[in-house]
Formats: sequence, structure tokens, C-alpha cells
Amino acid sequence: MKFSQAIIWTVALVVGAALGALGIAPLNDFMDFVASAYTRAFQFVAVPTVALAILTAMASLGEGNAMGKVFAKTFACTVFTSFVAALVGLGLFIVIDPGTIDQGVVKAVADNADAMAQISRAPETVYGHILNAIPNNLVNPFLSGNVLAIVLISAGIGVAIAILGKKSENVKTLHRALSGLQEVFFGLIKGLIWALPVGIVAFAAQLAAQMSAGVVVGSIGKYVLVVIGGNFIQFFVVLPLFCYLRGVNGYKVMRQMTPALLMALFTKSSAATLPVTVATAEKNMKAKPWIARFILPLCCTINMNGCAAFILVTSLFVIRNSPECGIVLTLPVMLTWCVIATLCAIGNAGVPMGCYFLTLSLMAGVGGNLMILGVILPIYTIIDMIETAENVWSDCCICAVVDKSTPSLPSSAPCGS
Repeated sequence: MKFSQAIIWTVALVVGAALGALGIAPLNDFMDFVASAYTRAFQFVAVPTVALAILTAMASLGEGNAMGKVFAKTFACTVFTSFVAALVGLGLFIVIDPGTIDQGVVKAVADNADAMAQISRAPETVYGHILNAIPNNLVNPFLSGNVLAIVLISAGIGVAIAILGKKSENVKTLHRALSGLQEVFFGLIKGLIWALPVGIVAFAAQLAAQMSAGVVVGSIGKYVLVVIGGNFIQFFVVLPLFCYLRGVNGYKVMRQMTPALLMALFTKSSAATLPVTVATAEKNMKAKPWIARFILPLCCTINMNGCAAFILVTSLFVIRNSPECGIVLTLPVMLTWCVIATLCAIGNAGVPMGCYFLTLSLMAGVGGNLMILGVILPIYTIIDMIETAENVWSDCCICAVVDKSTPSLPSSAPCGS
């Protein structure tokens, strides 16, 4: 990241925060409009970017097995880092011990119609969440932005192109056309990155206005400290150490990937951030295009360090405040929940509040008091920002590590694919 660029982004943050803190309603409305418009622009390019990145990468498989090895490395790193994130959260939960919530606060949430409406949006079961990721037609996943389903569709079509392209000129032509379309979308992404300071001003103003309006930590301060503290330890200690042990300078990668981390922080969506993540990995981190365009969309759907920690800590917190569910939080039980949180995070959708609603599903399944999630809801905006940035940061680390350990292109993949 260039020094001048860092100065511009810092100024944008300060200006945005100052504008939001003024508390001027028309100005806040305008900033909400700008932030929404900027996010929608990234959402527009996010879905085709995910699909084309996975599709063209898989279509370049040819005779080699390099992509299979890359997938195996990526999946192993995902499971490891997500489980460690859950363990960090568990350690802080035991040490800090959030305790229980005042029942008067819980009752107030139960009487709040808006909070109840949010809670009612949760899927009925975890199985329902998994089924939603399995596409039953070609169009609906793209219309709904179901990233995991899009990855499954794109990977399947990409493998078919890789196999059929050996014998069919028409399929080879299709592959070249899709690669060209991918370059067009990357051109759009570069333009959006150029305009990022405008988005930063709007996002920072949004956040400042929300905090001024009372979106702050109340009676669940220890719980928030556990969640955010775990995210910070994972972000600044565990993941850089993971990179170091694999021969990569994690803090250098962090500087290079700052645009993606800022975008994730403010959009609260790893899927919406994906175009910036891929483009920045190629331009700043100098990752091989076929590695970045395969790993980052894949990690966007399965690598959720922040979500693993949130699901684990929140589940334990709700269970402790729900004696009616009959679960005693012994150490073996909490370690079991670490595994559950890791598996759930791998299947979580990379969209705003995805972890929140998945946790609601889990707690509904074990008979937990869902009103506790209503108490958390007002401050979830801040938690979601931090955990999304951590999710994207863990994606960047895995991409850097796998890119370093995969020195050559697969025999059939063109350099620019």
C-alpha cells in the first residue's frame, strides 16, 4: 500500500467519523444513501466475480492435479485456523467468565417488536441452512446471492469445461469468452477501488452516527469483551504467527491487503468484499492470478475465523443463560461446541449477519433462550464489522501461504487465467 493512499484513507475515516458525530439527520440520510449505493455496486460485481473466478480456475485444470492439491491445502488451513479461533474464544470465555444477564433486560427484549422480528428470521434448523446451500436450479442462487451454491455450480461447470475442452473447439471458445468477461469485471473492480475513499467517508459516518445513537455495550460488556478480544488475538497474533511458521511475513501481507480489510470492516460482508480482495491480492500481494481467483472465492464461503469464535462464545453464553435447555458447560462439552462452531462456520454464508442467524438456528435446536440473542442484537453491528474483517484477513493469510508453497502454474493454466 502506498503512503499517499494510506493518508487519503485516514483522512476519509476522520472526515466520515466527524460528519457522523454531528448528528445532523439529513446528512446522516445522505451518508446512508452513499454507503448503500457503494455497497450495491460491489454486490453487483461480487456474484459474477465469484462465479467467473471459480469457473475459469477449474476450467484450467487440464491434465494436471495442481488444483486438487491447492484445494486440499486451503481446506486444511481453513479447518485449522477456524478451530484455533474457536479455542481462543473458549479460553477468553473461561478466563473472563461473562456470567449471566439480568432477567429484566431479557424481558425488555421480549417486549420489543423489532427485536422479535429479527429473531423470527432465523432458519428453523441447521439442516435447513445446509439445504439452502444446495442449488436446485441455475438461476435462483445468482438472484439471491447464495455464494456457496454459486461456488458449487461454478465448480461443476468449470470441471465440465476442463474435461470437454480437450475435444471440443466450441468449449474452448466458451472458456476464452468467459476469461475475457472475467477481465471486464476486474476492470470494473479497479474503478470501484479507485473510488474507495468516498465509500470510507460514508461508512465511517454511518458507524459514528450509530454509536452516537446508543449502539453501545450495556450489561453484556464481558461477553462483548470476550468476542472482540478473541477476534483481536486471532487477527494480530494467531494469524501472523500462522503465516510466520509457513515462511510468510504476515504483517507485510496485512499492509498489502489493507483495501480489502477496510472494505470488509465497513460492508460487513466477505462476499461483497471479494472483488477487492482478489484484485488487491493480485496487485499488491503479487499472488498468482490462478491461485488468488480460486482460493479467495473458496475461502469466502468456507473460511470464517471470526464466525467460528462468535458462534462458539455466543452459544456458550446463551446456554449459560438458559438453564431450561439442560446443558451443563463442562470442559468436554465446551470443546465439543468448539468443533460444532468450526463446522458451522465453514458452511456459513458470507453475508451481513450470517453468523448471527446461524447461531440463532443452533440455539433454537438445543432449546436455548433466544431472547439473549435479542440482547446482543443492538451491538452486533460492531461485532459483525470486526469479525468480517477477521474473516477476510484469514482468507488473505491462507492465500499468501498457499501461494508461496505452490511455485509453479498447472501445466494447462495460462499465465493470465
